[in-house]
Amino acid sequence: MKNTVAFLVALLCSSLALTSHAQTKADSLAIRQAALDYIESQHRHDTARMARCLHPRLVKRTFWKYSKQPSREYLRESHADEMILLAGNYNTKGDKFPANPRKEVVLLDVSTQTAAVKLYADEWIDYMHLVKLNDEWKIINVLWQFNNPEKHR
Repeated sequence: MKNTVAFLVALLCSSLALTSHAQTKADSLAIRQAALDYIESQHRHDTARMARCLHPRLVKRTFWKYSKQPSREYLRESHADEMILLAGNYNTKGDKFPANPRKEVVLLDVSTQTAAVKLYADEWIDYMHLVKLNDEWKIINVLWQFNNPEKHR
C-alpha cells in the first residue's frame, strides 16, 4: 500500500510538471502565425508584418558556394533589418511566388518560452528558433536552404 501511494504521488507530481511546461493552444497558434508572417510578408511585400514576427537580433543563415570555386562553401548571414527591407522589395511585381504558394509550418518542439519550427515554402526549407518574450513569440534564428542545393551559388 505504501509503495502504491508513493507511486501515485510521484506520478501526479510528474504529470503536473509536464503540464506546467507544455505548450498551450494559444502558444501554438502564435508560433504558427509568426512563421506565416515571415513568409507571407515576402509574398505581399509587407514590412510591418515582417517586423512584427522578428526579434531585432535575428540572424538568418545559409550555406553558399563561391562562384569561382564551387567546391568552396561559406555561410551567408542576414539580419532583421535586411529581412524587413527584403519584405518590402522582394515581390513587388508579384512574380516571385506561385499563385498558391506553399506554406507548411511544422512545430518541431515547443517549450514555455522557446520553440523550433520547420517551414516548407515553395523552393525553401527554413528551420526557425523562436523565443517568447513579454508574451510575444519572435523569430530569433533561421537556418535555411533551397530544396535544390545547387541553387546556392
